[in-house]
Amino acid sequence: MSCAWCALWCSPRSRQPHGLGWLTSPAELAATWPRSPESVPWGGLDTAGCQSWPPPVDLRPLDILSEVIPPRGSGPSGGLRMIQTQGARGFQLSAVYSPRLLSFPASRIFLYCDLFPEEFSIIVTLKVLNLPPKKNEYVFTAVEEAGDRLLVGLRYSPTKLHFLFLSQELSGSWQTRVTFQDILLTDNQWHTLVLAVSEGSFSLTVDCSVPTDVIVDTPFPMSLTMKGSRFFIGSRRRKKGTFTGLLRQLVLLPGSDAASRMCPSRNAQLAVLSIPSVLQDLPGRPEDEWLHYPYEADMKVTLGPRPQCSRMEDARFWYDVSRRGLYLCVGNEWISMIEAKVKLDYVEEYQSLSTPSETLGIEIFTIPHVGLLAAAANRQASSTIYKWVDGKFVSYQILATHQAQAWKYFTIGKKVFLAVANLEPKDKGQQELSVIYKWSPRKLKFVTYQRIVTYSARDWEAFEIAGESFLAVANHRQGDNHNIDSVIYKWNPRSGLFEANQTLATSGAYDWEFFTIGPYSFLVVANTFNGTSTKVFSHTYVWLLGSFQLFQSFLTFGAADWEVFHIGERLFLAVANSHSYDSETRVQNNSYAINSVIYELNVTAQMFVKFQDIPTYSALDWEFFSVGEDYFLVVANSFDGESFSVNSIIYRWQGYEGFVAVHHLPTFGCRDWEAFNTSTGSYLMYSSAKEPLSRVLRLKMS
Repeated sequence: MSCAWCALWCSPRSRQPHGLGWLTSPAELAATWPRSPESVPWGGLDTAGCQSWPPPVDLRPLDILSEVIPPRGSGPSGGLRMIQTQGARGFQLSAVYSPRLLSFPASRIFLYCDLFPEEFSIIVTLKVLNLPPKKNEYVFTAVEEAGDRLLVGLRYSPTKLHFLFLSQELSGSWQTRVTFQDILLTDNQWHTLVLAVSEGSFSLTVDCSVPTDVIVDTPFPMSLTMKGSRFFIGSRRRKKGTFTGLLRQLVLLPGSDAASRMCPSRNAQLAVLSIPSVLQDLPGRPEDEWLHYPYEADMKVTLGPRPQCSRMEDARFWYDVSRRGLYLCVGNEWISMIEAKVKLDYVEEYQSLSTPSETLGIEIFTIPHVGLLAAAANRQASSTIYKWVDGKFVSYQILATHQAQAWKYFTIGKKVFLAVANLEPKDKGQQELSVIYKWSPRKLKFVTYQRIVTYSARDWEAFEIAGESFLAVANHRQGDNHNIDSVIYKWNPRSGLFEANQTLATSGAYDWEFFTIGPYSFLVVANTFNGTSTKVFSHTYVWLLGSFQLFQSFLTFGAADWEVFHIGERLFLAVANSHSYDSETRVQNNSYAINSVIYELNVTAQMFVKFQDIPTYSALDWEFFSVGEDYFLVVANSFDGESFSVNSIIYRWQGYEGFVAVHHLPTFGCRDWEAFNTSTGSYLMYSSAKEPLSRVLRLKMS
């Protein structure tokens, strides 16, 4: 059995999509969606690895170039440098480039089926330097990992453009080359190319001009599998033929000719379908500005404390002496260009922060033009917001709360919000209300915006799906009943309020966490107690047809927190298990000494599988952070059965060994960890649920 179609795209010649996949109604889709994680995981794979139901066929542009660009704030890629020329930015392969640095597995974009689309467009915006005669350079290739066969690729010479692909027949396979003659790219100017492939026809549009068509005897294959292959940007997995120009746009668009979507254009040489965000928001530049190499560039470099980054400072550099890093102002954010490799040596106490009462949670966030703030969820009748001033947190605003459990900062457009989860009502006998506060730019404070009925709320999670904003509340219990609904609210732009959109059955819900995998959106809940036992299932839900549907279940023990994080191309979920209790079993001290679990997404099985057990003591929180090229997890251990004085532990990622304990931190009733960075260094902050004291720890690095 072979794949007849793919999840991200399909053959337009063989079937016409409508709705979601090929199903004609939501009822049909619901009937085919797996009812339990034990049946058919994630989208329903049959034994051949093909989908038994088709997910959405939203043929969105796949930005291949963005796949090799690290997220903002994660440091330089080591293989690219950004250069501005002729009023536009592009990437050039750096001197330390190696092909592996700018590559990624094809499975990252071919999520649900291995077949390359049968009809598609490849969009490239590039600036080619002068080339010697007969020299060829690669724009991109997809190559078998195990062997060296090129599956698909694009290269150019001084006067030609070659599209390469693997032809497959029963008698064997061979490489086919489709050549476009008299294509002059080596004029040191920007050019945008759209290569459209349909049946046996290959069409090339250069700078929105009249397309050039080539008809060949060998059409593009209908079933070119990308399984076990890897995309390489600017090479064919070797140094020979490495791309030497500037690359601004590299996009794969399944199913249609992209030229009709991009042309006509005011600037045809820089026509855009999708470019990396770091290359956008460019201020005006003279049209005669040419490529400057580092030794002749006119750069303005600022030294000292972290300066303001706005459009006025756009394209300026700042050198951070303490971190030995060079940063570029892009939009409103400093982007790391060159940064010295640093390692975590030890952790030292930096600030003891006295709080009005015990603190159940901390939310650290930055409001543009205001600064770094920390909202503490305090147990008593008020909670405090602190501001980072001269390297310390100082009290900034006090808000009325009622046994606050957690804060959540989020934005909708230019509006800034802060939601608090209140555990108790203001007065006995009254309804519990959690509150959404809105930032007032005029008062420079948060003001009450909306009150929402909740039931012993433990957490808020804010997220966005397809441009719409949502808030999910973790309702813990109603009276003595822990088996109640938690609610997902949706922002109504007309009323300017959140309205109930969906309810999900939960058991003592403690935490929500939102994450995405490819085009899909997920919510995972930490269920703590069902009324008789902490041994309950916590569930992951997937967004489908306008609501969340059950995706996978995990057996947890008093789950208090989920942490989602990436290491390279791998995705992990860590659960904090707090307590093993059953009403029929006598409580023992060792019921608090329990393993918390890290799960990893198994791409082949397309479900989460257990990766590592970590011994913890009534764990209430995980926090993931990085230092240089190292990755860490810190756990909030709160109680060992006898004492709240328990070491919380920092674990370092050791690759094959998983996470290994490297630092033991004395804590008392630790409830929450937050990691943050300022211009003066990197820090961890933890709150205590058993004393009115929170602490800021500084990470000492070398």
